[in-house]
Amino acid sequence: MFRLFARGRQAKRVLQPQARPLQPAPRMAARQRASSSAASVEQLSQPEPWPRDVGILALEVYFPSRYVEQAELERYDGVEAGKYTLGLGQKQMGFCAAHEDINSLCLTVAQRLVERSRLSWDAIGRLEVGTETIIDKSKAVKTVLMQLFQASGNTDVEGIDTTNACYGGTASLFNSAAWVESSAWDGRYAMVVCGDIAVYATGNARPTGGAGAVAMLVGPNAPLALERGVRGTHMEHAYDFYKPDLASEYPVVDGKLSIQCYLRALDQCYAVYRRKIQRQWQNVGVDKPFTLDDFQFLVFHTPFCKLVQKSVGRVLLNDFLAAPSPDTQHGLYQGLQAFRGLKLEDTYSDKEVEKAFQKASLEMFNQKTKPSLLLAARNGNMYTPSVYGCLASLLAQHSAQQLAGSRIGAFSYGSGLAASLFSLRVSQDAAPGSPLDTLVSSLSDLQTRLDARKRVPPEEFAGIMKQREESHHLVNHTPAGSREDLFPGTWYLEQVDDKHRRQYARRPL
Repeated sequence: MFRLFARGRQAKRVLQPQARPLQPAPRMAARQRASSSAASVEQLSQPEPWPRDVGILALEVYFPSRYVEQAELERYDGVEAGKYTLGLGQKQMGFCAAHEDINSLCLTVAQRLVERSRLSWDAIGRLEVGTETIIDKSKAVKTVLMQLFQASGNTDVEGIDTTNACYGGTASLFNSAAWVESSAWDGRYAMVVCGDIAVYATGNARPTGGAGAVAMLVGPNAPLALERGVRGTHMEHAYDFYKPDLASEYPVVDGKLSIQCYLRALDQCYAVYRRKIQRQWQNVGVDKPFTLDDFQFLVFHTPFCKLVQKSVGRVLLNDFLAAPSPDTQHGLYQGLQAFRGLKLEDTYSDKEVEKAFQKASLEMFNQKTKPSLLLAARNGNMYTPSVYGCLASLLAQHSAQQLAGSRIGAFSYGSGLAASLFSLRVSQDAAPGSPLDTLVSSLSDLQTRLDARKRVPPEEFAGIMKQREESHHLVNHTPAGSREDLFPGTWYLEQVDDKHRRQYARRPL
């Protein structure tokens, strides 16, 4: 059982499953002890050790309360059966009515994280938001979330919004971890909020939409610790997906180019990651290549589930081409000799290569990655929170004992483009009441929450999307949508006045 040092009013725990309160970060606890001692200045002036195991302490997910079945959407759109369900690997798609916007999604997930973790708002010293859903060209979503801190009196909260397609949440996570490890850290927690509403105009891209938000608490002694010094990052200029029309929620998409950019970024990030971790191993006397086998689990940014299955095959292709003399007569690489002389840059559109390595990696995909696609398959692409929704899905479907000591690889991609491959080391301690057990238990209701949503027929879904399109950036109006359609405790947009100022309310618990 953990205890959190709270100077402000204790937040009420209201959501199931019940969560244990978090323990104080080391410097926060030191401040608490020092305040009762005349030697406090002397004590705090002593050099402190580097914070250990900085990473994710707690994680909360929000997704809409209504969804449309992809099979029904196929029939409504008049496309061949299986185009969305088999071709994209999607089952359902969550969506928001006009009375939910990016601010309301982030308000909801941030408050739920605090409530379920029994945090006090003054225990948070940094808050960063990653989003590409822009409703104001100046005012950050983070400033709207400061309403949640008002009662505690805590205005000393660093951080701001970060935007680049689906990568902003990862940049916010990296920034927050760096803050905890820096001389600026004051001993409090950081919170990272990722949120987006992914909507497309009527057409082929619409089934790849979705919506949702993820909030993460970042600090030391975390059950999911970011591995130091091994991140692989790739950035370049590309027009694969972008939003140049600021009056519209809809993006401009070059689908073929976007997939190519995604896979090229994966190749580049994996090469850098592999080089860095092998160098670390060599420094401690371990001389071996890093391969897909060294990830016990692997999660991806998921525009659609089928791309992720192809991506696991892509990682295996990288291993195969990098191996000095792979055994093509037995085992994993059996029958792949014909692909030995390939260059990665020549294979992005090669269906034969894609199918061969997708087949060869199927068992690995089923073991390492498929469990992470629960939320992506049933709710769709959440954009910025996507990879962290996959992380939540992975945790929700394993016990703490199954996860303990593992390495979880995570590939984050944002069009335009920015991408990183990084890894999380899971704590070895899976005992009841441990931080890992607490984190995993807090996500055990994910499947139940998905099952509790309301199915909406495609005709009604299309009408709601039309309402969103017509009311986007309207002033002096009440957005369409009923609060009774929302999950209890969900924030929603109540009113937009004649100066574009937005007022929010929360559905009672």
